[in-house]
Amino acid sequence: MSPLVATALDLPAGSPGGSVELFLGLYTGDQPLVPARAFMLAPPGPRPYLPSGLSLLSVPGKCLDGPAFGRYVTALRRAVAAEIDPSQVDVLHLQHVAFGATAALLRALPAHPRIALVHGTDLLFAETHRDQLQVLRETARAADAIVVPTNAMANRLLNLAPQTDRLKISHIPWGIPDHLLTAPPSRPARTVTTYLRLLYAGRLTAEKGVETLLQGLAPIQGVELSIAAPRAQFHALAPLLQRTGIRARYLGWLRRPQLWRAFAEHDALVMPSTTLEAMGLVALEAQACGLPVLHQPVPGLNETLAASAIATDFTYPTALARDVNRLRTTPGLLPALQQAGYTNAARYPLSATARSLTELGQQLT
Repeated sequence: MSPLVATALDLPAGSPGGSVELFLGLYTGDQPLVPARAFMLAPPGPRPYLPSGLSLLSVPGKCLDGPAFGRYVTALRRAVAAEIDPSQVDVLHLQHVAFGATAALLRALPAHPRIALVHGTDLLFAETHRDQLQVLRETARAADAIVVPTNAMANRLLNLAPQTDRLKISHIPWGIPDHLLTAPPSRPARTVTTYLRLLYAGRLTAEKGVETLLQGLAPIQGVELSIAAPRAQFHALAPLLQRTGIRARYLGWLRRPQLWRAFAEHDALVMPSTTLEAMGLVALEAQACGLPVLHQPVPGLNETLAASAIATDFTYPTALARDVNRLRTTPGLLPALQQAGYTNAARYPLSATARSLTELGQQLT
């Protein structure tokens, strides 16, 4: 039998992001890939739609630093302890190597085997917040195994926690839903002639590089840009859109099936991330749906996509214009990228991620 996992994500239910989608895909649903007691934070306001198997922790005060962070972790620990019978749990999956939920699980269930899963935001926040760096180092010491989706994530972790035992690190790539690989949404044929339909999908935080994207696209002719992002973040982008003169089409913050259908209405996904991507799941989902990817070759993403996509420099307008125009005008390039993308995405089924995590848990229990 698969070990029963206890896991928690230090985000309100309904939050955007690849880590959330991965979490829900692995641990929730009527037949979860990884049997688990899975928790997220209760959001303010109306209760959102919850997939089966997801429980909410009503703990206010989420923060990152100082005495308030200690109080927040204590409250989370108590909330988790009230929900879980330790005798029924076999292994902990510590989502992120920082943040409050990881610290709370370590304290609530101190005797259980621990698998730490390294994402991207935990590393970025540990670089800029002392208390998060402390949690990261504590987690790296306490974990029985540390899972990274790409080698770049292992390197970044070791820079932050150089005393980490490298023998504890396992490389298990994240994955995308199997059904997206076997039965993707239909994609109508289209010959690109006068304009190229570009899509940006994701959060609009600084490390995602949207400001650079808009500045680079502004002088390029024959391009249409759509943005799928959280509404408040898109509204905050209005001054920059006005300065650059770009009239972006806002699609809303789309649930995954909606996003997959939107892929069929575009010619390429743009990923201008400036720092790193843990895995780049949205790029793999796009490839599975036949949408080529144009990306900044940052650590993590360049490893995931390799030669299956076009790497460009969004910070260098001449290079960006050259590569966008190549996509728009080169006969056969988009179909070739589509085929390369299908092949690449097929390497990353979510079931393989779940199977590897389960086998690792079995080794520890």
